[in-house]
Amino acid sequence: ARLPRQAPFGQPGCAALLGHARDYVEAMWLMLQQDGQEDYVIASGEQHSVRELVEQAFRVAGIEIEWRGSGPTEVAVAVGGTISGQPAKGRTLVRIDPRYLRPTEVDTLLGDASKARVRLGRRPRVGFEALVAEMVKADLREAERDHLVKSSGYPVYAPHE
Repeated sequence: ARLPRQAPFGQPGCAALLGHARDYVEAMWLMLQQDGQEDYVIASGEQHSVRELVEQAFRVAGIEIEWRGSGPTEVAVAVGGTISGQPAKGRTLVRIDPRYLRPTEVDTLLGDASKARVRLGRRPRVGFEALVAEMVKADLREAERDHLVKSSGYPVYAPHE
């Protein structure tokens, strides 16, 4: 994957639940092991904003960022770390993109998974920091692979949004 020079985002203040697919698949399996049918809410129980996700992702990549501005002019600027061996300080890495602003976006999403916790004995195994670290490291491995392919003279196929 080609890493963009700047990442476009919508509402960085919106809070949502993030969970690992392994945890959700395990929850589905546990539901199927029950004698009867019931409805369950499956949620991580952790709520994080898009802003926190971005900060953690850059932290995993070894880059510290600072948010500047507000609303549609808000940006995340590197205050430390390196990108491709070059100092990242002062580089704008995240910019709000109006295409991703949703006027009907809810500000917060939080699921109550207490029934699943009690009846299924289900608790998420992968926390927020570990989830973000796994995602970022996978993207960095893919970017490294693509760089190797391209530097060897072969085309790199980048998916579109």
